[in-house]
Amino acid sequence: MNATVPIVWLSGRFLPLADAAISPLDRGFLFADAVYEVIPVYAGRPFLFKEHLARLDRSLNAIGMPMPMATNDWADVIRTLVDKNKISDGMVYLHVSRGADVIRNHAINERLSPTIFLMTSALAPMDPTIQQQGVAALTLPDQRWARCDIKSTSLLPNILAKSTAARAQALEAILLDNGLLREGSSSSVLMAKDNVLWAPPYTPEILPGTTRDLMLRLAGELNITVTIAPITEHALRHADEIMLCFATRGVLPVTQLDGQPIGSGVPGPLWQHLYSAFDAYRQRIAHTAFNT
Repeated sequence: MNATVPIVWLSGRFLPLADAAISPLDRGFLFADAVYEVIPVYAGRPFLFKEHLARLDRSLNAIGMPMPMATNDWADVIRTLVDKNKISDGMVYLHVSRGADVIRNHAINERLSPTIFLMTSALAPMDPTIQQQGVAALTLPDQRWARCDIKSTSLLPNILAKSTAARAQALEAILLDNGLLREGSSSSVLMAKDNVLWAPPYTPEILPGTTRDLMLRLAGELNITVTIAPITEHALRHADEIMLCFATRGVLPVTQLDGQPIGSGVPGPLWQHLYSAFDAYRQRIAHTAFNT
């Protein structure tokens, strides 16, 4: 990426990031009345593009907004933005707010034009020590709102949880509610026990995860038994393996939870199989044509 003059796309225009500006009355700025997506890019090609766009559409529908652009238009903007910023491995951040009104008003003005913002950034390769040592996580109570299935920009509880984890030298905060696993502050969470891969069911308290869905599909192709069912805190703490699914990091093994080892304390065999399958799939897709 051209670090000196990053190019972004703001409501119909490509322009330098330094020149991008929104109204202080934009409802995304005032009320977090906005949704977003993060689309990975590998070898210059958007990854799981259709899946991320489908989730964007679901989030927009949930807050009463229509999809503001056609699929082909999204694809054209993303292709051009990736090219202009010379992104090989990276991500595209995509943000849609309800737009700017003439006054600050809690009630929604249905006649507003949405504010649409896209930017890119490069991604560093995975730290090789993660494959040998895994990562640490801690558990925290889930203090988010009741519609976590919407990928809203209202992320303050997530940010506070992530920062608490960082201060404890952990990569992620795993959120628990009434004794049940929900998800990570910025990830989906999977658990392995007795060679079975477990995932909590999707509910309004959990964001559908594009990487999680891919990992479960790859698990099926590897003949790994998958169970979708509520996961208790007790089961999580006694798991053989815990895995975090990120859009921009793939799947990472948790080997320490709240200072205690998970399983043998090193990345486990199911994670090894799934990571290899994910990496092979990523490499294969990255070198195919990007079709919408």
